[in-house]
Amino acid sequence: MLYSVRMRAAQGGAHENGGRHISGAERLVTADEISRAALDMVERALFHSRGQADFINIQVDLVEPEQIKRVPLLPIRTLDVTNYRQGRSEALGQLEAAGVSEAAARKGMEQLLALGDTLRGAMLVCAETGQRLDDSGTRGIRVSRMDSSDTVGYRQFLAGQGLGGTHAHEAMLLAAKVISAPGVVAELCWSDDPDYTAGYVASSQGYTRVTHLKELGSPHGGRVFFIKPDIQLAQLEQYLQSQPVLVEMQGAKDGR
Repeated sequence: MLYSVRMRAAQGGAHENGGRHISGAERLVTADEISRAALDMVERALFHSRGQADFINIQVDLVEPEQIKRVPLLPIRTLDVTNYRQGRSEALGQLEAAGVSEAAARKGMEQLLALGDTLRGAMLVCAETGQRLDDSGTRGIRVSRMDSSDTVGYRQFLAGQGLGGTHAHEAMLLAAKVISAPGVVAELCWSDDPDYTAGYVASSQGYTRVTHLKELGSPHGGRVFFIKPDIQLAQLEQYLQSQPVLVEMQGAKDGR
């Protein structure tokens, strides 16, 4: 049996009461791993580069085996750029190559740049028009209930690619689930961690890590999911938020 362990943390009270988002984390673990996972999440919330949380919520739910879907880890490549302006230009090109229109790619990035702070979740944006389609406001659509099917092997694989940090570890699992969702064309993301400038574009073609997508020291980050215009939003949101997913490394490779 596996359990979904989820953490969200804020500063200045709960998110629902206007607290500023600090951190979030997701794991699917066995019963004997729950305590360790929860402790790691609390420590992360208390010692985060965005600040120290004063509201931490941890939720644990049983996941029945028949509920779990298995999806492949996306092929990896890295684009090494000299600054965030070059990185954003490269990201726009990657989005267009994935099937997002030029106008939608630019509008999606503009909406991400216009955020006053970070989103807890993601914007759902039409891959043809660039119009935002979800009504979640500054909360965004949060992706939950995913993990690696082989945590040790996954960590070793990433370390072999020079990607041993938490950011890449979590982002690639999330991206694998997002791209497996019905109607998702591509994802654009960069971190809200002030000390981390990298981001990525993900699509069925793979996970392209861009070394600089924002300025060092910026606390603003978020995600945009570019989706087909005819997708059923309720179905998509249900999948992203509730479908348990284990990511497998079959076919994973370094495309650098």
